[in-house]
Amino acid sequence: MACVSYNIGGASMKFLDTHDHRSSKTFLANHCHFIFGNSSVLYVGPLSSNSPNLRGPLDSRRFNGSQSFFTVFNGVSSDNGVCEERVVVLVIGGGGREHALCYALQRSPSCDAVFCAPGNAGISSSGNATCISDLNIFDSSAVISFCRKWGVGLVVVGPEAPLVSGLSNDLVKAGIPTFGPSSEAAALEGSKNFMKNLCDKYGIPTAKYQTFTDPSAAKKYIKEQGAPIVVKADGLAAGKGVIVAMTLEEAYEAVDSMLVKGVFGSAGCRVIVEEFLEGEEASFFALVDGENAIPLESAQDHKRVGDGDVGPNTGGMGAYSPAPILTKELQSLVMKSIILPTVKGMSEEGCKFVGVLFAGLMIEKKSGLPKLIEYNVRFGDPECQALMVRLESDLAQVLLAACRGELSGLSLNWSPGSAMVVVMASKGYPGNYEKGTIIRNLEEAEHVAPSVEIFHAGTALDSDGNFIATGGRVLGVTSKGRDLEEAQERAYQAVEEINWPGGFYRRDIGWRALPQKQFSTKG
Repeated sequence: MACVSYNIGGASMKFLDTHDHRSSKTFLANHCHFIFGNSSVLYVGPLSSNSPNLRGPLDSRRFNGSQSFFTVFNGVSSDNGVCEERVVVLVIGGGGREHALCYALQRSPSCDAVFCAPGNAGISSSGNATCISDLNIFDSSAVISFCRKWGVGLVVVGPEAPLVSGLSNDLVKAGIPTFGPSSEAAALEGSKNFMKNLCDKYGIPTAKYQTFTDPSAAKKYIKEQGAPIVVKADGLAAGKGVIVAMTLEEAYEAVDSMLVKGVFGSAGCRVIVEEFLEGEEASFFALVDGENAIPLESAQDHKRVGDGDVGPNTGGMGAYSPAPILTKELQSLVMKSIILPTVKGMSEEGCKFVGVLFAGLMIEKKSGLPKLIEYNVRFGDPECQALMVRLESDLAQVLLAACRGELSGLSLNWSPGSAMVVVMASKGYPGNYEKGTIIRNLEEAEHVAPSVEIFHAGTALDSDGNFIATGGRVLGVTSKGRDLEEAQERAYQAVEEINWPGGFYRRDIGWRALPQKQFSTKG
């Protein structure tokens, strides 16, 4: 094999000349993405002169004038002659969770390239993935066509909405390995009533509850039970459909807002009224392949908008991992009493679950035992950010194993120490907030410590190339440390470096696990 040079658009690049260089040329590079005019040239590798043998399907498109081409190899032989599986991954979504997944996948040794649809400005600028902003993630045929064109061997679905709408069903039917449950299995999150009924049937510990569509009947039950009490919209409400009512009046108002005023649309046309559990919340994650489940590291998030856990619930204002409250003994109990019965129950119900089970738990104060508050059928946000910076295993291979039903006996490697993420949100969130405010000094913030990563959730670039806020939760400032205190110190150092007058953040992330300490804003 000879190495030959080509000059394309003024850029000189080397290609490996195979037996027929007219139809098969490959960049001698690793994870490269080049743009020439309006054309995109993607190399998916890596190859070297020491390991030129190719295995697996080969898709080669010739460069012809202004037309782009690419070469995708699904297998590359290693120096010892064993074929190592390579994979191109498409991440569905465009938030902080998806940025963290792209970050971890891009670090996976077997992952050749990462696409993200639609992605966001921060994901694109970080180099963690190539963003496909115009791919409609709710159009299954468009996603399937993209996967076939670019040789995608694994799709990771981040948000819940495409899962509930059946994207995984269609991808799996098309033969594309997909990490994320079917629409039937996604009902664990899409319908709280479905989840509660499953708990009843399979003996999974959860809060006492009743389901209502009639506001008068719901209020009568609330009056009988007394306050505090919890009112939940049955369907998806972007993390805002849960009202912890401390008085009867608040509970009645929550019922009216959902069943009468329809503030959550169809998601709130049925409500679950459940007992108030006193204790400490924790997040528990397990990867599931339909029959088997393996736990991820523990994490804990902060749902309330204000310091000291006051104010309305949000999608999450920060998180840390590990969570001291989830001891090894408690994690074992959660697997035995909650996760595994759920996996078995879903299988018996004819809708095997493949993906990540995110159990929102309450560790009851009176008993010290875990009860299931709710299930999410995807990685939590912001917990995912804290977990992904700690993961040392090859995420692409782990998720492929889940897709293939091969998780049994698999174990994951995690970095020692702790990680913390502090969410920066637009002022006014979770209510009305201003969009388009400029965010500066992000690069400087990432350099305050070697372990700092800033994951973007709601950003875009303006005409001058500045990052601007486009969402409620905008940034996840994440750091690792030898312990939680060091992770916290580094995360807040980075937060303080960011110049964003239009944003705010909680100053007490990690307060349950650390001595009381608050970080005041500059100026």
